[in-house]
Amino acid sequence: MRILAIDPGYDRMGIAVLEGDPSRPTYIWSDCVTPPKGEPSQRLAIVQSSVEAAIAEHAPDALAIESLFFSVNKKSALGVAEARGAVLAAAGKASLPVREYSPQQVKLAVTGYGAADKKAVMQMVPKLVSLSPVSRLDDELDAIALGIAALADRYPQG
Repeated sequence: MRILAIDPGYDRMGIAVLEGDPSRPTYIWSDCVTPPKGEPSQRLAIVQSSVEAAIAEHAPDALAIESLFFSVNKKSALGVAEARGAVLAAAGKASLPVREYSPQQVKLAVTGYGAADKKAVMQMVPKLVSLSPVSRLDDELDAIALGIAALADRYPQG
């Protein structure tokens, strides 16, 4: 199973590809997409085209995305919702099955504790997959964690 995992964002989007057995996921590739400031339509076009390029290059079996949760900052939540729409449109265009995971599901899969803090998740990711010693932004590590959760999911939806 090869998973394209997306941590959606309007300012930054984490994207990762993992495959293999849930007990030993294999890291393939990851990045952090940062659309330049400007028109929202142009920023979302970059999000969508980045996902389309990853689908074309890595031929995933499914796309994993973090489910939308409501935040105190409504403007931020709206931007994330729009970015999710661009990601889902790219998946739909490629007829790629989509699996959604809550932050708690990701934390549980990566740390064994659904209420773990972000630091615990970030510390566990390199212990679960072999990563090169390159500096990565949180969004990219979040996407890798999401990919780990998707591979660990024995009963996927959709």
